[in-house]
Amino acid sequence: MFPTFKSLKPTLVHLLQLLIILVLAWLWVLLGASPAYAQAKTINYTNTQLERRDFSNADLEGGVFVAAEMREANFQGANLKNAMMTNGNLWGANLSGANLEGALVDRVTFYKADLTNAILVGATLSRTLFDQAKVTGADFSDAIIDRYYVAMLCKTASGTNPVTGVDTRESLGCK
Repeated sequence: MFPTFKSLKPTLVHLLQLLIILVLAWLWVLLGASPAYAQAKTINYTNTQLERRDFSNADLEGGVFVAAEMREANFQGANLKNAMMTNGNLWGANLSGANLEGALVDRVTFYKADLTNAILVGATLSRTLFDQAKVTGADFSDAIIDRYYVAMLCKTASGTNPVTGVDTRESLGCK
C-alpha cells in the first residue's frame, strides 16, 4: 500500500519548516550579513553559557550566538548588527538601546526581556517569543515577525525610538 497524505503530513510540515529556515538564513547572508571570514574579529558564542554576562555597550557586530543561554544577560547599548542569535534564550535579558539591525533572531525567547529603545530594523525575528517583553520605543521597521506576536506586541507597544525617530506602533504596523 502507498502511504496516505495524512500519514505523510507531519513529515511534509517538518520539511517545509526546515526549508523556510534555510531560505531565511540564505537570504540573511545574501542580503546584508557580513560573512564571518571577512571580519577582522570573529565573535562566536555558539552553545555557551552567558547567563548574567555583561555585554553592555560592547561591539558584537556579526557575532554568532547560536543556542547560547543568555538569561538575564546585559546587552544594554550593545552593537549586535547582523548578529546571528538562533535557538537562544534571552529570558529577562536587558537589550535596551541595543542595535540589532539586520540580525537573524530565529527561535529565540525574549520572555520578560527589556527591548526599550532597541533598534531591530530589518531583523528576522521568526518563531521568536516576545511574551511580557518591554518594547517601548523599539523600532521594528522592515523586521520579519510572526503575525501572532505583532498582534500581541501591538497591545502594549508605545513610544518613539530616540535614535531613528520611528514610532514603535507604526514600525510594527499596528492599527
